[in-house]
Amino acid sequence: MAHTLPALPYAINALEPHISENTLEFHHGKHHAAYVANLNKLLDGTDLDGKSLEDVITAVAGDASKAGVFNNAAQVWNHSFYWQCMKPAGGGQPPSGALAEKINADFGSFEAFVEQFKAAGATQFGSGWAWLILDGGTLKITKTANADLPLAHGQKALLTMDVWEHAYYLDYQNKRPDYMTTFLDKLVNWDFVAANLAAA
Repeated sequence: MAHTLPALPYAINALEPHISENTLEFHHGKHHAAYVANLNKLLDGTDLDGKSLEDVITAVAGDASKAGVFNNAAQVWNHSFYWQCMKPAGGGQPPSGALAEKINADFGSFEAFVEQFKAAGATQFGSGWAWLILDGGTLKITKTANADLPLAHGQKALLTMDVWEHAYYLDYQNKRPDYMTTFLDKLVNWDFVAANLAAA
């Protein structure tokens, strides 16, 4: 069964003015769609055809001969996850409940988490992702280059921020720090992050 492009979990203009409809038309409608199309072509007729996205990623991770499959599968997964990490009128208040307690326990404070998460995004050279992960029962922040993702390293992703230029350049140009601040202050979907923690 072919992989499909998931619909955005909100209207294409719902994140304005923080992320424009124009950005989402390109990012979801062109970039994400291209990864899906490329993946289906690469999997057609292979023993991975019909496997779940997660199974494909774990099957080819670390296999240099399958780099094309990994990159496209991982980018389909990464983007599908990223869309859910945002919501209209997100951010604002820090998270509450079990997620807040876990952040305070593992980072010392919400402010320390924010500082480390932004640093991961700011110091990711070139294209990549900043992540909040659960690793061995502990919350950690990591960053990955290009298509790489926590799943390939046995880690559970709770939150991601896309720092490829196409995620923000139409709206923020070269001001990646402004995009990251807006992501945390105005967009992040803490309910989704909390649900990921609860399900871990």
